[in-house]
Order: sequence, then structure tokens, then C-alpha cells
Amino acid sequence: MKHCFTIGVVVTLTLAACGADGASTSTPDDETRTVDVVMTDNAFEPSRLEVTAGETVRFVFRNDGMQRHEAVFGTEAEQLEHHTEMQAEGHDTHGTSEPDHGDDPAHTVVVEPGASGEITHTFEASGVTVIGCHEPGHWEAGMRLDVAVG
Repeated sequence: MKHCFTIGVVVTLTLAACGADGASTSTPDDETRTVDVVMTDNAFEPSRLEVTAGETVRFVFRNDGMQRHEAVFGTEAEQLEHHTEMQAEGHDTHGTSEPDHGDDPAHTVVVEPGASGEITHTFEASGVTVIGCHEPGHWEAGMRLDVAVG
């Protein structure tokens, strides 16, 4: 009598997406991806990210800098409009007054030094979404994160 045995092997792989688009955690297609963004004085790390149209991403912003930072989501034109408004209104965000950004809180987060904040955003259309900081001098210094939506 001949006996056959089948041995099943289960291999579990843990994948972490790393590289030019920064640190993120890999999740199944039906879950939200998390991207950790470090805010330093006048820079976001990563400064570039790639997502697919329709993808939902949870951004966790950690301010490792010495100044308040913001993360404003929008197109290049919306960023420039917001920046112009911030300058025209004379926001002194480094003083004691709180800035009145007047933005949709679902698309803007202000993070104090040593603190964290988060936004979950769904990228509906292909193109480029910009995440910018418009605290005085930060946008001019290049504090932006470009999200290529494909």
C-alpha cells in the first residue's frame, strides 16, 4: 500500500514600502495606507510621494522642528492662492496669536513643535497634489511635499 503525505508550508512576508516616496506601511488594497511625514524647519521628509487615483492615504505629520508648521493640501494654484492670502492678512504665526487659516480642516493641519497631527486624504484625480507649509518663510524655502497621483 502506497501512502502520500502533503506538507503545507505557510510563509508570512512583511513588506515595508521604502524608497524615494518615504516611509509607509504596506496594507491590503481595501485598507488605508499610512505615510509618516517628518516636519523639520523648512522641509517635509519625504518631499515626494506616489499614489494611485482613488487611493486613500493616512498622513501622520510629526514636527521635529523648532517652529510651528502646517500641512495644506491642494493644487499648485491653490497653494499659491493660500500663500498670497496668508501674506496679505499679515499672519504672525510665530507670536502668541493663533493663525486663522480659513481652510477646510479636512485638508489642513497645524502642528506645534514636538507634536503630531494627521489627515486622511483620498486622491480622486490624477495629476499632482501639493502639501505645503505657509508659515512665514517656509513656502519660500521650499517646504512642500509633491504627491504624484497616477
